[in-house]
Amino acid sequence: MARVGLTAERVTRAAAELADEIGFQNVTVSALARRFGVQPAALYSHVKDIRDLRVRVAALALTELADRASDALAGRAGKDALAAFANAYRGYAKEHPGRYAACQMELEDETAIVGPARRHAEMTRAILRGYELPEPHQTDAVRMLHGTFHGYVSLETAGGFRRHPRDVDASWSRTLDALDALLRNWPSA
Repeated sequence: MARVGLTAERVTRAAAELADEIGFQNVTVSALARRFGVQPAALYSHVKDIRDLRVRVAALALTELADRASDALAGRAGKDALAAFANAYRGYAKEHPGRYAACQMELEDETAIVGPARRHAEMTRAILRGYELPEPHQTDAVRMLHGTFHGYVSLETAGGFRRHPRDVDASWSRTLDALDALLRNWPSA
């Protein structure tokens, strides 16, 4: 079989697409090789092993998500910035469920992923500057926002809200209103 112009980038992008189709945890070197019409061994000159492949997908996904959030945040502050960031996060998770799952992968500090992951935290902190939260409150707020966004998106994509007549988007909007109110009135003690 021909190598079909394989590169590490092409293998990573194909793995990300496959993750969106079948789920991140179901991506294997064998499944990816079938997609390219090659033997699994042909991929090992581009990725070290399944962990390396998954880390590469996570790095790609975190970079894409950070780019999307950055574009959404441009020129915004306060509640507008909070909503833009949250909507970019939610939209990405819904459009790319496998890649979003890759973003949640536990990664070691020395991996290339640290940069994109740090961008997310920095963007969240940039949003919080508009709310004038000092440390350690700012760290608490970063964790709260990420926990809220991830929890909501995870429940929504898993179908956890389907059985209730309340519109999911209306609840999302109210959640963002509540987060904004909480951040403007953050408890001092």
